This record gives sequence, C-alpha cells and structure tokens, in this order.
Amino acid sequence: MCTQDSIQQPLFSPEFQRDFDTLLKWRRDVRRFRTEALPGGLVDELLSLAALAPSVGNSQPWRFVKVQSPEKRKAVRDHFQICNAEALNDYHSERAKQYAQLKLSGMDQSPTQLAVFCDHATLQGHGLGKKTMPETLDYSVVMAVHTLWLAARARGVGVGWVSILDPKEMTSIMDVPGEWAFVAYLCIGWPEEEHEDPELVRHGWQDRVDISKFIVER
Repeated sequence: MCTQDSIQQPLFSPEFQRDFDTLLKWRRDVRRFRTEALPGGLVDELLSLAALAPSVGNSQPWRFVKVQSPEKRKAVRDHFQICNAEALNDYHSERAKQYAQLKLSGMDQSPTQLAVFCDHATLQGHGLGKKTMPETLDYSVVMAVHTLWLAARARGVGVGWVSILDPKEMTSIMDVPGEWAFVAYLCIGWPEEEHEDPELVRHGWQDRVDISKFIVER
C-alpha cells in the first residue's frame, strides 16, 4: 500500500521534455477547421484536464459554457461581425488592408465552441489572494484555457481564441449570472491545415520578438 510519504514523484525523461518543448512550439491559434465532430467524450476529457490548472486559493473560478444551439452561435457570430468592423476602423492605410484580410475567427467551421467565464462571486478559496490582487481570479481562468489548449494540441485538436467580442454583451448572450466575467470564446476542432509559424507571423502582422528583449535585471 502506498502512503502519501511513499508516493514517488514521476520522472520526466529527456524524450518527454523534448516532446513537451515541441508541443509548446506547435501550439497554434487555429482559425481554419474541418467541420466533422470530435469523438464523443473528448471535449469533457479536455475540460477535466483544464481543471487541473492552478488557481488562486484553489478557487477554481472557471466556468465553461458549451455553446451548442444554432441561435446562440449565430448571436455570437453576429456580435463578432459588429466588433470586428469597429476594430477595423481603428486601423488606417496598409495596416487596415492587412487587418481586413486576416481570418480572426473559426466560428463558421469549428464543431465545438466554448464560452469561458470567471465567477467573481465564487466562495471557493475563501478569498485567499483576492484582496491584494483580485484579478488573479481571471488569471486563474486564463491558466485553465492554456492548459486545455496544450491538452488539445497534444491530441491533434486545434483551438482558436476569439477575443474580438464585448465581455458584457457575451454575458448577456450566454444568459449567465452577472457575476460571471467573460474571458474567452474558444473554437475547437480538427485543424484544416498545419503550419510551423503562427498565422500573424505568416501574414506579416507581427513577428516573434526574441525573449532577451523582454528580460530586465534589477
């Protein structure tokens, strides 16, 4: 019988480390999906893994809404079109042309769509860490999104984060409690294509910057 003291820490081999590095390098914000449904149970498996993410005070403030009804999906798509048009107006000349050519949502193709919220009213965690940095609740939800993203990628599943949406409007569209703050809208499915480089790099919007540019010493 194993006791708490006798449980051995897993050893992650050099091969696993290299595979994990590859996973990080191949994570992509997917915009183009095949339309066939994911296997039954896979989405719930990904959500279970997402729930292993760290959270402030172990508050687990993430709330996932499976957006399945055609009416809700249409409402989100329509709202995205409005927000996207408004965002386009903020750009000018060549940058505006670039923006207009970007595909910024996979909502028309992705078979699975999730609206992700942060429950600001949760009693879980008993408020630990919230007084000085209340935003850590939202950060915890972002950690869950990233965990889901990596778990999906490891299974060959693509995830696209749609952020051109108004949080208050999304709370209304999804008909969730007012204490739930919108964090992310995720399109999930089999990628239509694979690329080594991010789409925004490939289309000249923004190159990756060497990490040395963002490290300071004090």
